[in-house]
This record gives sequence, structure tokens and C-alpha cells, in this order.
Amino acid sequence: MAFIANSFPMLLSGRLIQALGVGITMPLLQNIMLNLFPPEKRGTAMGLTGLAVGVAPAIGPTLSGWVIDNSGWRTLFGMLLPVVVIVLILSLFFVKDVLPTSNPKLDILSLIESSFGFGALLYGFSEVSSRGWGDAIVLGSIAFGLVVIVLFVLRQLKLDDPFIQVKVFSSKIFTISTILSSIANMAMVGVEMILPLYLQILHGKSALESGLTLLPGALMMGVMSPITGIVFDRIGAKRLAQLGFFLLAAATLPFAFITADTPSLFITLIYAVRMFGVAMVMMPLTTNGMNALPMDLIRHGTAVNNTVRQIASSMTTAILVSVLSNVTDNASPVKHMLTTDPLKYKHLYFNATLSGYHAAFWFAIGFSILGWALTFFLNKKAVASRDVTAKEVCE
Repeated sequence: MAFIANSFPMLLSGRLIQALGVGITMPLLQNIMLNLFPPEKRGTAMGLTGLAVGVAPAIGPTLSGWVIDNSGWRTLFGMLLPVVVIVLILSLFFVKDVLPTSNPKLDILSLIESSFGFGALLYGFSEVSSRGWGDAIVLGSIAFGLVVIVLFVLRQLKLDDPFIQVKVFSSKIFTISTILSSIANMAMVGVEMILPLYLQILHGKSALESGLTLLPGALMMGVMSPITGIVFDRIGAKRLAQLGFFLLAAATLPFAFITADTPSLFITLIYAVRMFGVAMVMMPLTTNGMNALPMDLIRHGTAVNNTVRQIASSMTTAILVSVLSNVTDNASPVKHMLTTDPLKYKHLYFNATLSGYHAAFWFAIGFSILGWALTFFLNKKAVASRDVTAKEVCE
């Protein structure tokens, strides 16, 4: 649908259907890995999962930059078609049900509430960059989404068989691990979005060149994810998370002082260190949170973890773009200078744009420092799903 789209509504519809597919497959992937492997081996398994969860989105800018520079946007969707067809054919022969199945009743009202609640919330944040925080549509969408989400949560607490078991948050380990993995994702996604803009606007790089600048960092995460998974199985999440967030904050700090003359090689190296830190945090913390839940709540835990992480990422994108835009606009010279002194206007506007990027990176640093502070509340020893029961968590 996206490949043959002849209008924006058709393209948007195709993207929404794609999102439905990802919304099914990503939690399913985690569910299968967590159920197939015992707690003491889940770190290694989830580290391999990190190749798909973290590395693929990180490589995306490089690959899509090359495609955009050498072909049209339709190719981005057309190149997926043969891959999807091959996967569908192979799945008929190689994919089997490995987990017990049941016939649960779908609570339609919960489905409606979650769709409208989270949808309105994300829409409100997505409009911040273009409309601003004071816009009625932005505030109205966010407020409406929050109210509906509260109603959704209250309904889940009353249902005997809830749509999502929100009582998983009764587990302190799960809650802190989910918050920290979301913060790590926020720090990763935020800079992944802002940095290519900086490279293209201030350095004048093409989409491919900016993607190649970030590629070593993506490869670093790919190499380290399985390794950090193995380390997690041996020492747990706390020390990994503390070191990971420290590296994340330390490697983000130089971005707050970059200029138009900052060497691309320096940016590449610092970004690679950031992704090293992300690899030490992302999947180990997710695994740590899931290990704190009993087996029959893991499916709810993965759903909650993915939902929180996606919402946090969308909020971060909105916040960083709005900070970038607002600081740039406030520091920009008056418009009439464009005709009276165009050279000075260009110089001042360039500095204003650079100030906007600095402010956005400072926010990313703040996310990282907050995450590092919260790591001290993590459990020192690893926990196993067999050590807790659903009754203990829910009570």
C-alpha cells in the first residue's frame, strides 16, 4: 500500500498497517525468547534479540540515506516486498507453535480505550514540533489521551481476565527496570533523530553521509548486545546499567559543545561510545524486569514494557524537536535584518540553530544522568521467574 500510494492518506494507512505488524511481532519475539530459555540463560537470548530491537533501527538511517540519494522514496517500501514474501513462504515450513495456546476473550472496550487513549496521547506529542506546546489541539489531545488511559487502567484493575495486567508494576524490580530501559531508549532515539539533522544542516552532509557517520555506532551495538547478554547472565543488571548509563552520559556531553567545525570522525567515535553504553543497558534491563515476573505474567510484562518504551520514545522526539525549534526561534535575529544586513543575519541565524542543537543535546544528557541515578535502586542479585508467583506480584 505504501509502495503504490498516490496520496498522503494512502501512504499513512500503509504505515499504520506496518505498525500493526510490528506491534504484534516485537512483543511476540520477546515472549518466545523469555519462555523458551530458563532465567539463567535469558540474558544471552535477549542479547541476540537486541540485534533486531536496537541495531536494525540504528542501521536504518544509513540504508535509507543511500536509497534516498540513489532512488525514490517508493524504493524504501518496494525493497521490503520480496523480503516479506520470502519470510511468509518460509514461515509456512519453519515457524511452529512453541508456547501453549488458549482461547481468551477479547475485551472490546479495553481495546477501544487503549487505542484511543494511547493514540490521542501520541498524536498530541507528535504535533508539538509543528504547533507548539500551547496549541489547543496539542493540549486537548494529550489531556484526552491521559483521561482515557486512566479509565483504561481502572478497568484493567477490575477485570478478572484483564486486557493487560497492569499489576505487573507492583513488582519494584520490573517497574525500575522498565523505567530505565525506557530512559535508555529515549536517550538513544532522541540523539538518533537530532544528530543526522545537525550533520545535514550544519555540516552540509547528504542523507547517506550522515548515515555513514552513525553506522559504526550501530555496528558497535550489534557486536555488544550478545556480549552484554552473556555478562548479564553472570553478574546481573545493576553494575552493567551503572557503567552503561555513565558511558551514555559521558559520551553525550561532548555533543552539547559541538560546532560546525567539529570533525566528523570525532562525532563518529563519540556516538559509537554512546551506543556501547546503550547496548550495556537496553536488553539486560528488559531481561532483568521480566525475570522478576512469574511465567504467566511475562506476556503482560512484554506488552507493558514495549508500550511504555514506545510512548517514552515518542515523547522524547517531541520534546527534543520542540526544544530545538524554540531555542532556535528565540535566538534568531529579527527578519528585517535579512534585507538590511543579510550576511550578519546568516551568521546570527547559524549560531541560533547551533544553540538549538546544544539545548536538545543537554536534554539528552539529562535523560542519561537521570537513568544513571536510578540504577542505584536496582536489585544487586539476579532474580528468576520461578522465585515469584503471580499472586505475590498482584497482591
